Amino acid sequence: MEMQEEDFPALYNSADSTSLKAQNHYFSALICYLFLLILAAFVSYAWLTSVYGAITSAALFLITLGILVWLKVHKPEDIWYNGRAVAESVKTRTWRWIMRSEPYDDNIPEEQAQKELLNDLKGILDQNRSLSHVLEWTPNLGEAISEKMKVIRSLPWSERLETYVRDRVDNQSMWYSEKSQLNRRLAKRWFIVSIVLHSVAVLLLLYRIKEPASSLPIEVIATAAGAVLTWVQAKKYNELNSSYALAAHEIVLIKGESVFVKNEQQLSEFVVNSEAAFSREHTQWTARKIV
Repeated sequence: MEMQEEDFPALYNSADSTSLKAQNHYFSALICYLFLLILAAFVSYAWLTSVYGAITSAALFLITLGILVWLKVHKPEDIWYNGRAVAESVKTRTWRWIMRSEPYDDNIPEEQAQKELLNDLKGILDQNRSLSHVLEWTPNLGEAISEKMKVIRSLPWSERLETYVRDRVDNQSMWYSEKSQLNRRLAKRWFIVSIVLHSVAVLLLLYRIKEPASSLPIEVIATAAGAVLTWVQAKKYNELNSSYALAAHEIVLIKGESVFVKNEQQLSEFVVNSEAAFSREHTQWTARKIV
């Protein structure tokens, strides 16, 4: 019995979709902003004495100003972070429910367990009312409690443990591992780009000393180098690499504890401790405002 993304509560799917859209909007706006800054610097260099060049540069800077205003007013970065926080909170509650872990264990009737989960989901939504204007709901997002969730919850503890290790622990381990490696590669790539741009700027400055009358695009290169630095700071490649690698190692240790689970009570404790570890990493991620 495999737990798919669409099997999670509708609130999770809506928050996840909203977060991803806001993230794409934020970085798309940032890319446009940085590209237009470099383009404006190039236009100023290429048509230094041209009126049309000055007008074009001014227009480009006005567009970049508009992008900054849009980012300030619509705040896609906040929507991205808050949406991710809601999605992860719902996912944690969902796994604890389908694994019959506290507070949704066998000590309460099944109907009461469903009510407790629904109340917790309402609480998560109430704490994030700022997302109410962007959260969408369509029939394909699913129900508050899916049939797959109910089926897995009804399985014997050994089968639920197998599902949890495969679909939750292993899934998280693979995600963090892949993200760590990706951010390591991108950090190296952008570091090389930054070194090349700075080296070119230094060479051009040295050449200008030799030929003071020469016209060189030093300002354009400097703007490009600054744009690369801004992009790297926004993406936080090195920090994410370290954070995700540490999380991946911690999850491997978590998986090792699964072999000691021998009954329903131990499964509940294992899931509670595992979800606490996942939530701790996510809380740190939210506090640093990175992804």
